[in-house]
Amino acid sequence: MRVGRPGRAFTKIGPMPTLLDPTTSARRVFVLGATGTIGQATVRALVARGHEVVCLVRPRAGAGGGLQVDDTARLLPGASVRVGEVQDPVSLQRDGFRGERFDALVSCMASRTGVPRDAWAIDHQAHVHALDAARRAGVTQMVLLSAICVQKPLLAFQQAKLAFEQVLIDSGLTYSIVRPTAFFKSLSGQIRRVQQGKPFLLFGDGRATACKPISDDDLGAFLADCLTDANRHHRVLPIGGPGEAITPRQQGEHLFALLGRAPRFKSVPLGLLDAIIAVLGAAGRVVPALADKAELARIGRYYATESMLVLDPVSGRYDAAATPSTGSQTLFDFYAQVLGGAAAPERGDHAVF
Repeated sequence: MRVGRPGRAFTKIGPMPTLLDPTTSARRVFVLGATGTIGQATVRALVARGHEVVCLVRPRAGAGGGLQVDDTARLLPGASVRVGEVQDPVSLQRDGFRGERFDALVSCMASRTGVPRDAWAIDHQAHVHALDAARRAGVTQMVLLSAICVQKPLLAFQQAKLAFEQVLIDSGLTYSIVRPTAFFKSLSGQIRRVQQGKPFLLFGDGRATACKPISDDDLGAFLADCLTDANRHHRVLPIGGPGEAITPRQQGEHLFALLGRAPRFKSVPLGLLDAIIAVLGAAGRVVPALADKAELARIGRYYATESMLVLDPVSGRYDAAATPSTGSQTLFDFYAQVLGGAAAPERGDHAVF
């Protein structure tokens, strides 16, 4: 698969650019996936840069479908909210684009679970429909939120994302495919258990994998600036947050330090996950719902054993130094905010464990 221009795929990201002058640089932007935390941050960044933003949302959006239209509009100030079904090509045209012209399509949309049925329906097919509708609306540019884990595609959702990435690359549109490392909300699931006096769970010794976590706001700013930064056009862009790569053990150590407690860890053997996958996989041949649970366990195992960093295609090793950084917010700053009550991690429908 092509990964941007030779020698430029993993360029160090410099300081954030100045906000755009809306009188000269504004775009009319159609946004998918706006109700997720990253989508909301991206919409905020787009609006702040003077773009005219239109978001297509489901009738009941958000985690578990808990958001009604009025709730969604309050989450996306400065943007126009339209209600439709992204999986329905007719609704995309009628309720979304409405025969109007747009300059760009930005998608933060992803399947809720990652199981094969959802992945191919959302990560691939819904994006294919959206790209087709966007081109009919005059769109010449797309910014796509993907994931760094597609570098080593062992799971259905990774294969579905890669398949659409290739569709976009072949489309002739100006594209930016953004592959972030790890999200704060994905690394915050153990805060409560540690607060309750329980040990921090690790797979193995917690040193085998690492990532460069990126905040919603820093990622949203990076996505928004892909519209006007020509150095990010026709590129696949891995991106992480500021600072050095951190391991799960370091995450736990810092969390205990913030609580003023001595670190306590409990190692979970990977063999346990393998056994669960084997049992659920066998049972899933009879009960389809268990097949989905087996896939969720495979996803969990993947994240327990693979680093979320740039993968060197020659050595087959993950390379923290080659993984670009952006922004200013660190995971440990976020931990402190959560413990202080200033922030709350929303894991939503994407939570696996």
